[in-house]
Amino acid sequence: MDAETQPPGNSNPDAENETVEIDLSSTQLDLTSFQLHDLDSIELSPALIELDLTANRLSSLDRRIAHLSKLKKLSFRQNLIDDAAIEPLSSWEALSALEELVLRDNKLMKIPDASIFKSLLVFDVSFNEIKSAQGLAKVSNTLKELYVSKNEVTAMEEIDHLHQLQILEFGSNRLRVMENLQNLTKLQELWLGRNRIKTINLCGLKCIKKLSLQSNRLTSMKGLEECIALVELYLSHNGITKMEGLATLVNLSVLDVSSNKLASVDDIQNLTQLEDLWLNDNQIESLEGIAETVAGSREKLTTIYLENNPCAKSPNYAMNLKQIFPNIQQIDSNVFA
Repeated sequence: MDAETQPPGNSNPDAENETVEIDLSSTQLDLTSFQLHDLDSIELSPALIELDLTANRLSSLDRRIAHLSKLKKLSFRQNLIDDAAIEPLSSWEALSALEELVLRDNKLMKIPDASIFKSLLVFDVSFNEIKSAQGLAKVSNTLKELYVSKNEVTAMEEIDHLHQLQILEFGSNRLRVMENLQNLTKLQELWLGRNRIKTINLCGLKCIKKLSLQSNRLTSMKGLEECIALVELYLSHNGITKMEGLATLVNLSVLDVSSNKLASVDDIQNLTQLEDLWLNDNQIESLEGIAETVAGSREKLTTIYLENNPCAKSPNYAMNLKQIFPNIQQIDSNVFA
């Protein structure tokens, strides 16, 4: 999922008055949307492996959490925790085996110190007010998923030691360049939508399967030619004028180049796995020649968007597309049984 937009939080208006019944033998405790200001009324079992405190009103950490030595997953998502409140966490050595730490949607201004977590796999600090990626250097090189979206970060830094990283999300920040990716040889998903990036630079990586550069300042697709593992590519809402560098991406199944400045459909003849093609909101004048252009995926394609192009106003527009793509299931917003 491209988490450049925030999913709605759960709500439970009556939760504040509820009595929380807890099975002390359970290894999981989910207190999502209880609107708790503190955990004074909650008994925390030392057997806990997962503690989910999503969507509460916590502004400080309960010190009893420091003794939950079996804890693997800890979520403070959607609370009121600031830098000072999270600081004690960095000294809670009993939690050193933690594998997942979620601090998404709080009031953090900087990357918290996560250096004690030697086995961390997932680290999420999205939807905060973080201005710099400094501090990521202290995050364990065991990390597989890093989420820093919807902050105010200006540079991709202190990530080159994360050799095990598979998912990296820096969407909705203030990045101007793609950098420091060359060591992330296991990276499969890179989400960089809603930034200020002008040029695609994957620093030699060829393993990425999902790439999002939506809503940036791209004018060219150049830089993708060697990313032959790509399965999903999202380039909408840029200033791209020509489809190019796509012929080698033979594993591509989803291509979104909507809301650009394209006048024609090009360079996708070899894409035999293409199922979804988004071309809407461009400047494509005619459907003439499109059958040859999509020859490789003619049988495979099930969804195509071309609305808000001049060609979409032509007579028999949908009928012509159905003739070109015999297995089409959706044209624009029209879904066929």
